[in-house]
Amino acid sequence: MPSKIDIKDAVRSKYAEAAKQAATGQSPCCGGSPGVDSVVDPVFDPITGNLYDKSQTAAIPEEALKASLGCGNPTALAKLQPGETVLDLGSGGGIDVLLSARRVGPTGKAYGLDMTDEMLGLARENQRKAGVENVEFLKGEIENIPLPANSVDVVISNCVINLSADKNRVLQEAFRVLRPGGRFAVSDVVVRGAVPAEIRKNVELWIGCIAGALEESEYRLKLAAAGFEGIEIEPTRVYKVEDARQFLAAKGIDVEAIAPQVGDKFASAFIRAKKPIAGETTASASCCGPACCASPDPRKT
Repeated sequence: MPSKIDIKDAVRSKYAEAAKQAATGQSPCCGGSPGVDSVVDPVFDPITGNLYDKSQTAAIPEEALKASLGCGNPTALAKLQPGETVLDLGSGGGIDVLLSARRVGPTGKAYGLDMTDEMLGLARENQRKAGVENVEFLKGEIENIPLPANSVDVVISNCVINLSADKNRVLQEAFRVLRPGGRFAVSDVVVRGAVPAEIRKNVELWIGCIAGALEESEYRLKLAAAGFEGIEIEPTRVYKVEDARQFLAAKGIDVEAIAPQVGDKFASAFIRAKKPIAGETTASASCCGPACCASPDPRKT
């Protein structure tokens, strides 16, 4: 199994190249029928295509859209309010940061966090072109967020947490920087049920360049262990085997044979959770009887 350092270096290299392609007007693509490392029109990519409507992208630089390697649209689902402070984990070319900044308005603030110099450079140039001032792009890793505790209202992310080799740390850091009552609202890839390891590895490569998607129930447990409550996972785009046919066939995989094992098992999902307010009682925190109380609270493990 690759080490955490190997995974991090591979992700950094992949996204640095994606930033360079976007800066020259190309559309870097991690999935889609043309296969990994292909450059395709994102409209036809079943993973990254058609995530943003024209009303959102009209005021966004084309390079920001081309550099988007996400699998969802967290800014449209996070219900951002004027005056809020938002943090985007793995902000890439900055599209979700710029969209968030417009939603929270001049009294709010949008931070973007990325570890790749090339992406940060592209994002800051996109900010300049968009003329958005209430934005700040930070260099750093999502496992070690360079912001103080209790400093943001909403944490968003677009298909980046699945790339981390230490997801527990990412979720703990997200919890730390959120204010009490703050919201975790991310798009990410999830696995729904058991998939053979070798098949899963290849489908994940197709979906996310270098992916490590969590099973849906495991994602819930990790969020709860970090301290979150009110956890919801809502699939937004289910991937079909047919979408990945050419990629999988190139890997020597019999697509027809694996279809029953893979069909509808991989999905983009919108994941919501909340950092509780001290003293606040929620359904997930209360105990309804002996059977309930017999199970240890995963937030204390």
